[in-house]
Amino acid sequence: MTVVLNFPETLSLTDFDVKMSLASKLFDDGKLSAGQAAEIVGLSKRTFVELLGKYGVSVFGYDADELEDDLKNA
Repeated sequence: MTVVLNFPETLSLTDFDVKMSLASKLFDDGKLSAGQAAEIVGLSKRTFVELLGKYGVSVFGYDADELEDDLKNA
């Protein structure tokens, strides 16, 4: 599938940023595996997983507060 999006030039987004934002969100929502998401972006699975934090996505399915709470309760 091909999707064409027109963003204002003032956003200064790169193709990589758009692809990574979309792929990381779909991964976070459980709609794509890490491998599928990495393929969309054109990265290895390892590199994709390493970059997830920059896009606000946890590899572990936890946000920082949830992880902290779990550690306190352990």
